[in-house]
Amino acid sequence: MEVTTQNFKRCDLVQAKGRVDSSTAPMLTEAMEALTNDGHYRIVFDMSGLEYMSSAGMRVLISTQRACKRFNRGELVLAVVPQRIYEALELAGFLGPTPLFKLYDNLPAAIGHF
Repeated sequence: MEVTTQNFKRCDLVQAKGRVDSSTAPMLTEAMEALTNDGHYRIVFDMSGLEYMSSAGMRVLISTQRACKRFNRGELVLAVVPQRIYEALELAGFLGPTPLFKLYDNLPAAIGHF
């Protein structure tokens, strides 16, 4: 898996390519924690390059969202979610009546959210 981060004026963009599973989730955790530890709480996660995400990846998303929303500082939004990962998030209950994440179909809309 490959993880890149990019800083914008109002938010930060995290892009991942490949598979997020129990062996690669620590790389994603490290990238997300580096942002939140530096005081960056408005994060867009571009999922367009992902092929697969296990429950370990979903735990990273939850912990990042928790860190971002603590003290109402910001949030993590998801952009360009592949259909299979969308279905997994839906089955896990992340996108139910009160969704845990805001989803966007394209990057400009997700970045423009902030």
